[in-house]
Amino acid sequence: MEETNAFSETVIQQLQQALLAWYRAHHRDLPWRREVSAYRTWVSEIMLQQTRVEAVIPYFERFLHVLPTLADLAVADDALLHKLWEGLGYYSRVRNMKKCAEVCVERYGGRLPSSYEELCRLPGIGPYTAGAIASIAGQERVAAVDGNVLRVFSRILANREDIVKEVTKKHYRQYVSAFLPEAADAGDFNQAIMELGAMVCSPNGAPSCAQCPVAAWCRAHAQGTEQEFPVRSAKKARRIEEHTVLVLVDQGRIALQQRPAKGLLAGLHGFAMSDERWERQQVEARYPHARNIVELHPHTHVFSHVEWHMNAFLVEERDPLASYHSLEEIEENMAIPTAFRPFYEAARTWIRMKGATDDTR
Repeated sequence: MEETNAFSETVIQQLQQALLAWYRAHHRDLPWRREVSAYRTWVSEIMLQQTRVEAVIPYFERFLHVLPTLADLAVADDALLHKLWEGLGYYSRVRNMKKCAEVCVERYGGRLPSSYEELCRLPGIGPYTAGAIASIAGQERVAAVDGNVLRVFSRILANREDIVKEVTKKHYRQYVSAFLPEAADAGDFNQAIMELGAMVCSPNGAPSCAQCPVAAWCRAHAQGTEQEFPVRSAKKARRIEEHTVLVLVDQGRIALQQRPAKGLLAGLHGFAMSDERWERQQVEARYPHARNIVELHPHTHVFSHVEWHMNAFLVEERDPLASYHSLEEIEENMAIPTAFRPFYEAARTWIRMKGATDDTR
């Protein structure tokens, strides 16, 4: 491999030793690192996808408290899974985890395998997640290449391949594999690269090269070109969609409806929503007998490929076709997606304020 041939065996060993020593002295104390298992590593890695570490910690602890084993996950009700995942987004991740758990109960007696090859054959587990579990929990000498690793190694190698391309990610699994230490240290090495990318070799602004344990071997640092890496092609512009959200309330309860089984926020609970922007007059025409119509603050929710630009109205009316739920029932049992959360919070505040006003009459 031309990209790594310029690094002698001695240099690779020096880089390994420096990185491992830095990690063992400076890594963050995280709950999934205190007690390591294939299941705990898997749960943490899925939660950490597109979510900050600080935000994940309470979710991880609650999830493991309620579902301490893979067998517990396999039989969990979808409503419970959605509630445990509420706020993390990308709910298909936790549904795919349940499918994977069901397969593991059938094939592996209720345990998650720790070998890379077996993990890659399971639903919902790709090369990165398999590499993380296999190296961290299974002490297998295998690379785990995520966005942090791509950034760090693109700078170490001064590699200008487009990291958005799948073929580039395959190349990087080969590059990183050439730097891996022996199997017993592979998990720490993979975590060290991820930690370095999160804490030092950062994505926003200039990296903190003065604090980097491997700066002496970094080609981009030697060239003064750190911020030119990684190279990534421009993202396709997101599609903009206009919607109007209608929050129906009646006697202190809020109407929720389950979304279709396919599409964005599939199977989750939300509010009635039009596929166009409505003005107040249109809402009044649809609900001529409403006791109150309150315009709520608009909200924009960004998905990976589309943006929902939503205006919203709270409508106080008893609709015989709607399914109303108390605040207690919603808080305990029903997950409200982040896209709709501002409107739910506004409705909850309105209900409580109205209740307080009624009590003083």
